[in-house]
Amino acid sequence: MQALLDTHALLWWLDGDKRLSKPARDFIGDEAHTVFVSAASAWEIATKVRIGKLPGAVEAAAGLAAAVTSQGFTELSISIADGARAGSLPGPLRDPFDRMLIAQAQALGVPLVSNEKVFDDYGIRRLW
Repeated sequence: MQALLDTHALLWWLDGDKRLSKPARDFIGDEAHTVFVSAASAWEIATKVRIGKLPGAVEAAAGLAAAVTSQGFTELSISIADGARAGSLPGPLRDPFDRMLIAQAQALGVPLVSNEKVFDDYGIRRLW
């Protein structure tokens, strides 16, 4: 099985944060599963650290590539098709990072590991 991590799910996994649901922890921790981490999450973390919205993620931002590799996660690049899909998504969702993650989950046909219920409005499966 495969899934794409939302940014908060990635950070909570790396921190061992108990806000990550048990089903999400079980899925991510199963080495038989492919866990994707989007470049959009790296972009989001770096941006929010820079503007002071994620002061606790400074170390995560600095070592994200190594953390993704050490966890056995699969890096997911952003393509032009992903950008076009994200930009074309309907609805009022304004967060560009969320729009990209939704677009990539749609393109891959995989669930998004997230507590964000608004994602359900976009026809993707959500694992939480």
